[in-house]
Amino acid sequence: MTVLSVNVNKIAVLRNSRGGDEPDVVRAATTCLDAGAHGITVHPRPDARHIRADDVQALAGLTRARGVEFNLEGNPFAPPRPGYPGFIALCEQVRPAQATLVPDDDSQLTSDHGFDFVRDGARLRPLVEQLHDLGCRVSLFANADVDPDAAAVERAADTGADRIELYTGPYAEAWTAGAAGPMLERFATIAARAQAAGLGVNAGHDLNQANLAAFLQAVPDVLEVSIGHALIGEALYDGLGATVRGYRAILAGSDAH
Repeated sequence: MTVLSVNVNKIAVLRNSRGGDEPDVVRAATTCLDAGAHGITVHPRPDARHIRADDVQALAGLTRARGVEFNLEGNPFAPPRPGYPGFIALCEQVRPAQATLVPDDDSQLTSDHGFDFVRDGARLRPLVEQLHDLGCRVSLFANADVDPDAAAVERAADTGADRIELYTGPYAEAWTAGAAGPMLERFATIAARAQAAGLGVNAGHDLNQANLAAFLQAVPDVLEVSIGHALIGEALYDGLGATVRGYRAILAGSDAH
């Protein structure tokens, strides 16, 4: 079964653009969970451009009370700064069900690439162990250009991580251009290799209601999709609860195949 974790970063972007507390991130997350979302994702940045440390605390309380997954994303190598204690420190404070490690930096508008597992594996290994000691499942963000015929995916498994998250931006671009076939084949190969190495597979970035079903049909046994930007954009037209229910229907249809 593929589960849906809704990323509510964009709610915080809108709130921060005006100041104050509206729209309320916790209320939005509650609406998503009431509509059937399986969990909530946030990606706090050191520059607090959207989700802040206090939001992380509040959402941890909500998801704990609701008994659903809290997925905390971030760069474990980014140094702390005022208002941001560091990713590992945040995980120590809230103990998310899943910690997704992403190699982003302040200059990036969005998370648009994954780790080089050959280069970064040795640095990641002790962090994965530390997060496991906190009770977190660990997922590593993975490029679409990971060579499915090389040892890179196995290097990801060697870190001790539980899952990889496939960065699906290139698939979304190919789907929009009407040329998704080769990209779907690549993702299916990478996913199969990861699963053979003992890794679960998550996916996220630019997935939407138009392209999600095709992805899940081509890439079997995806455990979780994390969707934020597209879902919040669609919700402007159809409402947040209705949009989440639309994604749940797509997942139910994919699970039935």
